Amino acid sequence: MFDSLDETMKQDELKQTSSTERIVRYIVIAAASVILFGGLILGVQMLS
Repeated sequence: MFDSLDETMKQDELKQTSSTERIVRYIVIAAASVILFGGLILGVQMLS
């Protein structure tokens, strides 16, 4: 059990994400958040 966990942790340490991948991920998360909260705000405004 712990051998496989140790191997998994070693593999995860080897997987380094590049700065471009991190930037793209943050941009996608930010855009999805803006769309989600913008939709919620518009929905509440339409109800009132």
